[in-house]
Amino acid sequence: MNARIVATTSGIAINRQIRRFANIGTSTFRSQFKFQQSLRTRCFSSNNDAVFRYFKNFNAPRQFSSSSDDDVEDILNSPRESMPFDVLIVGGGPSGLAASIRLKQLCVEHDIDLSVCVMEKGSEIGAHILSGNVFDSKALEELLPGVDWKAELEEKQSSHATSVTADEFLLLTQEKSYSIPSFLLPKQLDNHGNHVISLGQLCRYLGEMAEEMGVEVYPGFAASEVLYNADKTAVRGIATRDMGIGKDGKPKDTFERGVELHARQTLFAEGARGSCSEELIGHFNLREGKSEQTYGMGIKEVWEIPEENFKSGFVQHTLGYPLQSTWNDKTFGGTFLYHQEPNLVHAGLVIGLDYENPYINPYKEFQRWKEHPGIKKNFEGGTCISYGARVLNEGGLHAIPKLSFKGGCLIGCSAGFLNSVKIKGSHTAIKSGALAGEAVFETLRGSGQESVSEMGEIAEDEGIEALAFEEKMKSSWVYDELYEVRNTHQAFARWGFLPGLAYTGLSAYFIKGREPWTLAHTTHDADSTKEAKDFEPITYSAPDGVLSFDLLTNLQRSGTYHDDDQEAHLRVKPGLQNIPESVSMQKYAAPEQRFCPAGVYEYVSDEKSDDSKLVINAQNCVHCKCCSIKMPGEYIDWTVPEGGGGPNYQVM
Repeated sequence: MNARIVATTSGIAINRQIRRFANIGTSTFRSQFKFQQSLRTRCFSSNNDAVFRYFKNFNAPRQFSSSSDDDVEDILNSPRESMPFDVLIVGGGPSGLAASIRLKQLCVEHDIDLSVCVMEKGSEIGAHILSGNVFDSKALEELLPGVDWKAELEEKQSSHATSVTADEFLLLTQEKSYSIPSFLLPKQLDNHGNHVISLGQLCRYLGEMAEEMGVEVYPGFAASEVLYNADKTAVRGIATRDMGIGKDGKPKDTFERGVELHARQTLFAEGARGSCSEELIGHFNLREGKSEQTYGMGIKEVWEIPEENFKSGFVQHTLGYPLQSTWNDKTFGGTFLYHQEPNLVHAGLVIGLDYENPYINPYKEFQRWKEHPGIKKNFEGGTCISYGARVLNEGGLHAIPKLSFKGGCLIGCSAGFLNSVKIKGSHTAIKSGALAGEAVFETLRGSGQESVSEMGEIAEDEGIEALAFEEKMKSSWVYDELYEVRNTHQAFARWGFLPGLAYTGLSAYFIKGREPWTLAHTTHDADSTKEAKDFEPITYSAPDGVLSFDLLTNLQRSGTYHDDDQEAHLRVKPGLQNIPESVSMQKYAAPEQRFCPAGVYEYVSDEKSDDSKLVINAQNCVHCKCCSIKMPGEYIDWTVPEGGGGPNYQVM
């Protein structure tokens, strides 16, 4: 059969217009109002004519429906207004917020006023944040000394930081489970002293703190373009995506040109596989001499369970079934289950995206894990209240790119500081953000240039680089921690399940990263997929609707919303239109139908011919970024949709 590509915003989509206001309307409107107020302030304080025009015309009526093609091009390419800042942070996750807070702390300590702005594509801070999360609070407590963050989190967000009380590690077969004694486990797997939290709620808490300190925080604005200086040797900032472009590519009556945000330093904190961050890595060749990054995908549900089944602070991890069935199985991954007060269970599966079998369906593997005799008791009498997915960096120390460039830095998971043995990256992300804040502050302070807060503009030739950031990271405990487990993932990838486990134990207990060799990762995860002819299709049992769920039912629990009438943000790369037809379906049995945790990709038969067409249901997307990594030939270009779109996670 042949395949044709159709990009659509209909099909099996779960989004409905009726949910628009509830999901993104209030938060995004509030953010846009704040943005306009900031523009108003800058307009009247600086007498900036461009800013004044932008504010005056922000809500002006537009008539584009009868415009000619030339008029449409003029409208889409019209000049954008701009706003200058000392520091711009792209992404309102733990690293970005930590950077903003540290910058403002240093401003107070040194009596210097720097303007700091955080832009976030989610409808509110925390809306796109998904993590396990058993939280190592070391970095947060270093950032906020003397602050009772647990009490404040509960007071301000009604979210509990539940101390770990029991830490269990199981090896699963299809029917049985075997507990591994704690003395046999690497020290980095010991979770006593950590806390079960909602990382999204922690980010909301940090976002409010940042605003109270004077940071301008704007959710609902997606960074779609990196801005460079004239010779493209330095970053000047970002441009937000245009709003109000229909799926036909023409401006609607609601059209708003994006805004350019210029900065002396721009910190990219987009999370794993961020679109701007990946562009920068390529543009500045930041991965030269480094291993290729490898990724995992985390799929997660949050449940409310009856009080009698709740065990406050209980933490469980498993290996074996369903991902590993033989001693040398090379599928990297496992599961987690955490109990958070008052009665929540966070449960999920993480799978390395360098898996070989194209018939693996990560979502369905997660569903059948819940049905294991030793696992399902944790969900008895409960109700699933949230669902989501997100990729994570698993390449470790070898795959961390150069961190700085003229005009900015990569921080948090944009760089890739996750510890894959601990299954934690929030603490290293926070530390990287704090150290980036310090390095950038020192760089700007020593530049000899006046701040934007004082001058209202940026010097054209100020393409300076915060070189101290990389040195600060290398001398921090983050690098010490990652160095110890630097070869772990590749041990599993090269030798399989039990040999990889043995190597991890040897490295964690005795070698502690001092081995004189490097197990480098040299291939893209997409290239790890083997042809379908080498495997048998996997049969999964039907969901029961109580413990296990069909994908579209669960997808509704993510709160995902994208405006139906906008350009699809998932696009086939130019020159790769033949990949679905000649490669993906024919050689790999169309794995995108299985690995996508949101049902975005499906092949639909044409009743009038033997052809099948690839339908891209872009508005189902939960922004996990998996398709940009695992697609055969990496044929999908993941771009940002309109700001405020995507999932709306509340307790993830």
